[in-house]
Amino acid sequence: MSETAHFLESGLREKVLEHLFVGDLLRCLWRKGARDIEVLRAEVDRAGYDLVLECNGVLRHVQLKSSHRSAKTRDVKIHVNLAEKPSGCVIWILFDPESLELGPFLWFGGPPRQPMPPLGDRVARHTKGDRTGRKAERPNIRVLAKSRFEVLPTMDAVARELFGP
Repeated sequence: MSETAHFLESGLREKVLEHLFVGDLLRCLWRKGARDIEVLRAEVDRAGYDLVLECNGVLRHVQLKSSHRSAKTRDVKIHVNLAEKPSGCVIWILFDPESLELGPFLWFGGPPRQPMPPLGDRVARHTKGDRTGRKAERPNIRVLAKSRFEVLPTMDAVARELFGP
């Protein structure tokens, strides 16, 4: 697949990766014997999360981010409302650009039933400038550096971070 397709079809690719992620997570939880599972999708992207996941009484608001494995992306933008959700977290999915195989994963969050770590004070700016070229601040969006994430090699590790052992 060409880089052009990844750019031009990024909305489709994002949905494919989300479905693959949810499917792989559900398969992982099923193998572990978890059956009390719920997956809810946000209808409106206003509160900083894509999914609400619940398993065995642990509730997670999850923001998904993605980059292909060779991407040079150094940070992601996160809405401050996510930090106000119980057990909010960010999962940055790295994937193979040809096969869309998922993993490894980058994790930013706290233990189950605990708030996420502070997002920091680095306020994001709009990517496009106004007519004078000025890029306005986005006061509700924070920039989170890749270095603040923990590498999780497998979906089993993701499930442990999300819901505990």
